[in-house]
Amino acid sequence: MLKINSLSDLSKELKYLIATFVIVTSIGFLSSVAFVDYSNSTTPDGLVEQYNGNESIEDDIEVMKFKKSEREILTIIHSHILSMSVIFFLMGLLVCFTNTNIKLKLFLAIEPFVSILLTFGGIYLLWLDLLWFKYVVIFSGILMTLSFLLSAFLILKDLKLFQPKI
Repeated sequence: MLKINSLSDLSKELKYLIATFVIVTSIGFLSSVAFVDYSNSTTPDGLVEQYNGNESIEDDIEVMKFKKSEREILTIIHSHILSMSVIFFLMGLLVCFTNTNIKLKLFLAIEPFVSILLTFGGIYLLWLDLLWFKYVVIFSGILMTLSFLLSAFLILKDLKLFQPKI
């Protein structure tokens, strides 16, 4: 039976496959973070406006936004929960094969799933006008992003693709 202690024990082909997956997934993840920033959803009020609209605001509105329909909000939530669960399962699985502290591995393998539920469950509760959830959504979204970036870094580091051979 093949025993793998670390990602660095894998064949060169598997290392490059994993590295390519992590890099491409990171580009996709970071582009979604850029989109969230572009839509002004990184501020508590911008987040509320993104899902609940701004038609009741009487100030000078640059772009009119309307409250998402139930169909729209459920589509956003279910597609994000499903797709991000698969991404974080794969990232967590890869992190488990790195030479990293066991407590950090466990945190990075489990925390993103908690953040997914808090972020997208929080968006749904925000949509239901439980407006204080905007802070939970922002905090869990930041934690999810940091977990993703740290996982990607640890995986790429453990692959040891760019270290000189002695």
